[in-house]
Amino acid sequence: MSKVYYKTEEQIEQIRESANVLSLLLGEIAKAVTPGVTTLSLDKLAHDFIHDHGGTPAFLNYQGFPYSLCISVNDQVVHGFPSDYVLKEGDIVSVDGGVNLKGFISDSAYTFGVGEISTEAQQLLDVTKASLYKGIEQAIAGKRVGDISAAVQEHVAPYNYGIVRELVGHGVGLHLHEKPEVPNYGKRGSGPKLDTGLVVCIEPMINAGKAGVKFWDDGWTVSTIDGKLSAHFEQMVAIRKGAPDVLLTFEHVEEVLSKK
Repeated sequence: MSKVYYKTEEQIEQIRESANVLSLLLGEIAKAVTPGVTTLSLDKLAHDFIHDHGGTPAFLNYQGFPYSLCISVNDQVVHGFPSDYVLKEGDIVSVDGGVNLKGFISDSAYTFGVGEISTEAQQLLDVTKASLYKGIEQAIAGKRVGDISAAVQEHVAPYNYGIVRELVGHGVGLHLHEKPEVPNYGKRGSGPKLDTGLVVCIEPMINAGKAGVKFWDDGWTVSTIDGKLSAHFEQMVAIRKGAPDVLLTFEHVEEVLSKK
């Protein structure tokens, strides 16, 4: 994340096309997330779907990451490895993926409940997703990164959840990770200015318990320090005057989940 890249209108539309493939993929993942399914099967679904739509998985081999998706179950926060783990009723599972379509990168995450989940787990998912939308509202030219960060933090604070500090959102589009970093905590009016042409990923990572995390020996997986649940939602926004331009939709996911 060494450089800020400002995108032209044409580039933003190309990034939106990449995001459209990813949004469709998340809808297919939503159909597949059921008790009895392995997380590795979700990874294969993603790999094949992305290739079938003319792209390549942006995560695969990124800094050595060996899969197409990061799949993080229950107390795993992010960057979990797909495996032979069989999803069971009551689990929550964060699916984080990216698409490279003609050199333009999209990146998004959604945390799913597997079958019937507890009231506590559902609240964590609802609050985390709502905090994402609060952050998106601040993603407007002339504001600052801290306005996004504070909006997320202010929404989460009343629930006494832990806001992960070691991991943050980021610029995206020409590379998977670009500047600026977008934390999920901060002060309004602080941080880099948001200018037209920036594309950022806003991605609250919220723990049911403490904010602390631990990093696994695999070099990737991050989990909560106290073994409690964690949720993760991520959206891409192009910075414009007046209103945020959300490049990726959760509509396909929500349509599937409304029928389950």
